[in-house]
Amino acid sequence: MKIYQTKEIKNIALVGGAKAGKTTLAEAMLFEGGVINRRGSVDDKNSVSDYREIELERQASVFSTVMYAEHAGIKINIIDAPGFDDFIGEVVAALKVADTAIMVVNAQNGVEVGTEITWRHINRLEKPAVFLVNQLEHEKANFEESVRQLKAQFGDKAIVAQYPVNQGHGFDSIVDVLKMKMYKFPAGGGKAELLDIPAGEMEKAEEFRLAIIEAAAESEEALMEVFFENGTLTDEELARGINQGIATRTMFPVLCTCAKHNQGVGRFMEFVAENLPSPLEVAPTKTSDGEDLAFNPASPPVALVFKTAVEPHLGELSFFKVFDGTITEAQDMLNANTESKERLSQLFLVAGKNRQKVEKIMPGDIAATIKLKDTNTNNTLTSGKNQGTMVTPIEYPEPKFRTAVKSKNSADDEKLATILKELNNIDPTLVYEHSKELKQIIFSGQGEMHLNVAKWMIENQHKVAIEFYAPKIPYRETITKPAKSTYRHKKQSGGAGQFGEVHMMIEPYIEGKPDQTEFPIRGRDEQALAWGGKLMFNNCIVGGAIDARFLPAILKGIMEKMEEGPLTGSYARDIIVNVYDGKMHPVDSNEISFKLAGRNAFREAFKNAAPKIMEPIYDVEVVVPEEKMGDVMTDLQGRRALIMGMDSEGGYQKIRARVPLAEMNRYSTSLSSLTSGRATYGMKFAEYQQVPSDVQDQLLKAYEEEEKDEA
Repeated sequence: MKIYQTKEIKNIALVGGAKAGKTTLAEAMLFEGGVINRRGSVDDKNSVSDYREIELERQASVFSTVMYAEHAGIKINIIDAPGFDDFIGEVVAALKVADTAIMVVNAQNGVEVGTEITWRHINRLEKPAVFLVNQLEHEKANFEESVRQLKAQFGDKAIVAQYPVNQGHGFDSIVDVLKMKMYKFPAGGGKAELLDIPAGEMEKAEEFRLAIIEAAAESEEALMEVFFENGTLTDEELARGINQGIATRTMFPVLCTCAKHNQGVGRFMEFVAENLPSPLEVAPTKTSDGEDLAFNPASPPVALVFKTAVEPHLGELSFFKVFDGTITEAQDMLNANTESKERLSQLFLVAGKNRQKVEKIMPGDIAATIKLKDTNTNNTLTSGKNQGTMVTPIEYPEPKFRTAVKSKNSADDEKLATILKELNNIDPTLVYEHSKELKQIIFSGQGEMHLNVAKWMIENQHKVAIEFYAPKIPYRETITKPAKSTYRHKKQSGGAGQFGEVHMMIEPYIEGKPDQTEFPIRGRDEQALAWGGKLMFNNCIVGGAIDARFLPAILKGIMEKMEEGPLTGSYARDIIVNVYDGKMHPVDSNEISFKLAGRNAFREAFKNAAPKIMEPIYDVEVVVPEEKMGDVMTDLQGRRALIMGMDSEGGYQKIRARVPLAEMNRYSTSLSSLTSGRATYGMKFAEYQQVPSDVQDQLLKAYEEEEKDEA
């Protein structure tokens, strides 16, 4: 295959809501580009993009698929991204390496929640974008309403470049206002007949053409001067203006297709080749040090691994984009994240499960290699000459669905841990943690579907049977008033005994609170706790009642009890301990005696200090259609949510709330049921707050029952 130079490469990501037809569009593009000679389909389970077993079973994309096609001397790298919000990590990674986002819109549904979610990431990454209204053959297709929604949601930068003449059953024609021609397609798709625009459509076409000429002129001062002087632009000037307008995000052209019947797809590829920016024409990606990566073939190579896949009979496949320099087969590279050496033994251009070996990858291009020993998704590969250079990493969304996981056979526990690590390396939005606090493995992702797909992979590909069960909540324990206690530990067993007596006063720790004045503070040990909050340990001993050498043992005993709080066994936090008196024995006192005395004195004081259980509170943001807002609000209030505010975004409402983590279990499933899958949400840890008294009583009772069962 020809080695394409950077200016001859166009990198696009097909993004948008589920069922918009992205995979069908990619299939038609590969057919038009000569990569395949027969179009498959999702329904027939033979598409190039959705070829994995889990995707064939679900008939929906689960992973992004990297492909390519050629058109008029241009290489088009295509990344077909999943539409379901659960797999948003794949979308974010695709957008990181794409130079233009192709937002595929279902002509039946217009702007959906999935469109809005993806658009946020497009905006955050400042990516150029094109809207492609698809499925115009459907009886409920409504191009005009889709465009109205696009403009309402994304502004007047959404500018019509094509429109359908006869959408719905029998659709076969579009008017292209860039070429000022009508494209008429034969039944079932194929090469279009190029016709003059019918007289009845001319006024509408000229109105759309004037709008896009004005937008193109605004992209460059010289073009604006030409437009003011002549009142129009030539075709060449218009093409230049559109290219710059897309690259600088001053316009988002709207095109249309019926990908199912391959109608308009060839013209779309022509638009990609002629009008979309190459890697050289978009805002440069930066290194972690803020330096621009310039796609210079003579520079030391820099590549970002944006995707990892495990393929049967091949092993691990690492997909990368070259941001600087040139990469050749059998080249030695350095992983800037791990500082380990890697050899790129083979290089491939990939179209789904089809791979073609190449010897060289130019800057701006996307390719894959196999069997890297210590390189994961989001790692940067460099040469020894630019050691330490790192591409700004992909920013993945926070997990929002959690479950506990364990293997059904305890003999598989170690294997499960290895599998979870491998899944996280492949998909960083799948997060796991061996929680010492909860005594569970907590497995988190973007939604229940996301974790169910991971479960399918663990059980079907790795052959380890697992089960999901309710995760415990990481509560915290604290106190709300001062309390004193005295504890004497005394033990005689024939020889040397054990003796230690500790008197302490504990009080709540509050930032900026003045010290207590009842006892003089002679020394202070401030502990920032690993689980959040603080412990302030004050030495208030007068007259050597306890030798200073025993104070660390007392602190150790207190810390042990804070790791397993007196109320529910949860971590304790935000406490000041004042040790003000005690007794020693000249023979029997030792460190273990004072550790036990300190531990038990703390436990007794804690129970008398009006103890409270604290729970994690999360900031939750729900994007919901207006007509479903009442149902969602009622459900949130039933989850002890505190509504913080609401904003309107197009036809959607954004609800901001603070919700206890204990009330968010399986929320994604409930939200999908309430809104027929049209709403989405995100969540992020905010703070700890005291639980209501009735909830605390329930937790204490449940803990007592658990202790009885274990006894």
